[in-house]
Amino acid sequence: MSDWTTLVSAEDLAAALGNDDLIVVDTRTSLTDRAASEQAYRQAHIPGARYADLDRDLSDHRKTTGGRHPWPDAADFTATLGRWGITPQHQVVVYDSADGALAASRLWFLLRVLGHRRVAVLDGGWQRWSALGLPSDAEIPAPQPMQYEASFDARRLLDAQDVRGLLDSGGLLIDARAGERFRGEVEPLDRVAGHVPGARNRAYALNLDDGRFKSPEVLAAEFAPLFDGREPSQVAAMCGSGVTACHHLLAMSHAGFDGAALYTGSWSGWIEDSQRPVAIGDS
Repeated sequence: MSDWTTLVSAEDLAAALGNDDLIVVDTRTSLTDRAASEQAYRQAHIPGARYADLDRDLSDHRKTTGGRHPWPDAADFTATLGRWGITPQHQVVVYDSADGALAASRLWFLLRVLGHRRVAVLDGGWQRWSALGLPSDAEIPAPQPMQYEASFDARRLLDAQDVRGLLDSGGLLIDARAGERFRGEVEPLDRVAGHVPGARNRAYALNLDDGRFKSPEVLAAEFAPLFDGREPSQVAAMCGSGVTACHHLLAMSHAGFDGAALYTGSWSGWIEDSQRPVAIGDS
């Protein structure tokens, strides 16, 4: 029985395909062409993989606040898990085609904050799986519906008021966006450029080396100066809409710093209130 909780290699996943307790989920996402993502899945995917759409399955766009990808309610998300045939006992592996950032890490964190321990991201994603010539097919699975009952750990899901409290108490807010977006030099997605005052910038791409996550030891050495002695419970991650920030949460967990929170609305949620302060430039 596998026990993967952060990352799994393509080779190890390939060896486990067909295990009764394993469910694979494809989260490949294109921010510019949503339809293209599911079309790519239908053309070829890891055998048995379900498909998760970032907007339909991993967000709740019925909500009018909460950023560009509002966090779903637990009841809706667990119903989705049930339709995929997932129970709390399953080993889940998720992958995408963007080094885990769109949106495998998002699904990983959704499950982890739900209390699901045995969930991991495929290291190197679809690109490495394909490059190694590992199996794929176009068959769409028809899973047997299951029941999944759980609730989110609210302590790890922060809103804007929680973020203010975190920073006021000396906590750490890490912004996963690229440096030029953090500094307010460019803003391709949101109506206001800049960052939350007091946030620190570390682009999520720094977690990677040639498309795969750095070792736990290297990640620990890189995150430790940011933590500066803080416990993970004093740390939160954010990005533009609460998606790529989960890449940091995965990297931190892989490095032994498990327990940090997500600012679910992230930058797009912060700027929903024009009275909130905006910072420009470096921290």
